[in-house]
Amino acid sequence: MNGIYVQYMNKKRNNQDYFDVMRKIQKQPKTSQRDLAQQLGFSLGKLNYCIKALQQKGLIKIKNFEKNPNKLNYIYVLTPKGIAEKTKLTINFMKQKMKEYDELKKEVKKQKYL
Repeated sequence: MNGIYVQYMNKKRNNQDYFDVMRKIQKQPKTSQRDLAQQLGFSLGKLNYCIKALQQKGLIKIKNFEKNPNKLNYIYVLTPKGIAEKTKLTINFMKQKMKEYDELKKEVKKQKYL
């Protein structure tokens, strides 16, 4: 049972990480991985792992937009499937926050009557 819970929590955390990455990519598609990692508070390795996972799931496309002898620049684009997944994750996030709000509201109401 404990292993299943850990897997569930890891999946939940990964979903949040993927959502955060997709959100940043949609806002700043030409940002470097180093800048994205810094903005998200991720290590470069963690961000690279998330980007590769999102690409394998077909949620983002990675395109080379400028070749430079010194470095390669990429543009990250959400696919239609990626936009749909981001929307689904946003809805789930909002439902969770609304549930938490309702629970807190009940707690405050209980405290008033004690």
